[in-house]
Amino acid sequence: METLTWAQVLGWRMRRQYLDDLDAPSVAGVASRLAGVQAQVGSAAELAVTVRGGPAGAMSDPTVVKTWAMRGTLHLLPFESAGAYLALVATVRNWEKPSWQRNFGATPADIEAIAAAASSVLSADVPLTREELTAEIVERTGSEHLAEVLGSGWGTLLKPLAWWGVLCYGPPRGGRVTFTAPAYTLPSVEEAARTVIPAFLGAHGPATPEMFDNWLVRKQSRKKDVRGWFEAAADLLTTVSVEGVEMYAVAAHADELVAAVPSTSVRLLGGFDQYILGAGTDATYLIDPGVRARVSRTGGWISPVVISGGRVAGVWELADGTITVDAFTDIPQAALESEITRVGALTLTARAGTGPADPA
Repeated sequence: METLTWAQVLGWRMRRQYLDDLDAPSVAGVASRLAGVQAQVGSAAELAVTVRGGPAGAMSDPTVVKTWAMRGTLHLLPFESAGAYLALVATVRNWEKPSWQRNFGATPADIEAIAAAASSVLSADVPLTREELTAEIVERTGSEHLAEVLGSGWGTLLKPLAWWGVLCYGPPRGGRVTFTAPAYTLPSVEEAARTVIPAFLGAHGPATPEMFDNWLVRKQSRKKDVRGWFEAAADLLTTVSVEGVEMYAVAAHADELVAAVPSTSVRLLGGFDQYILGAGTDATYLIDPGVRARVSRTGGWISPVVISGGRVAGVWELADGTITVDAFTDIPQAALESEITRVGALTLTARAGTGPADPA
């Protein structure tokens, strides 16, 4: 079994995630390489692509799908593999839990009724706004109860429909979000595992099955399910030791990992960047526990961060057109100033590309 250090692993991740050479080929290329780009905040998704050298306009790029995916949050997913991510997320079935039903006022039967009605009215040719979709669902079901629950918690209630492949986001209309019928299909769970696990490990590996499940659904999967998924992908994987902990990696990446060297790059990443989300904010090899609260803030907010040598070295904010850095450790000054200039220009583009406000 090959033995690696975290410095090697982070150096490899920086290169894999287009953060060393800044040579991302396209929006779809970034979404594919990062195993999705979180898009709850539109400007953050835009910056996640452009900061890696990719093109502007991620939120309206037709080669990616915008839908609820990992951890119940909005993501941009590569079109050809979007269904695989959703198939694994859907296995949690949290809408069947009594606590979920109490909180959101809907039963599994309600969700199935909403899905059936949405399936009958949505098409790829005529996207519907939330209000239009709600009206169609109420008309087809004749249920005022569904009108009430969709009016108060529509984002949450539509997530299962996204995971079932019933709907995804369409192009905005007049500043409002729309929904459409997706053109992709969902594979079997085993097939999905063979797509998603290598994609995750190819950006955020090596990792344990627990790390994968934390990224996927915040550790809500049944352990036997996760074991089964890794078994389904076993011929594509290998095991390595990272500072004494056995982890999985993509077999085809083993030689690259062994040859990897620590990164010397200084990078400013926007909020909710996949470099952080893929590892999780409790990853002590990436974020010193003493500063975690400044990275993972209240309300689930993930701060923009400064990366130096592959680790989080500070946070930053943009105010009145000026980037201010709060450093946690020494950062090479010349490299930092150069990156501030580069990212400062990119933030203007990212804000301009932001679409309509999205639900939680």
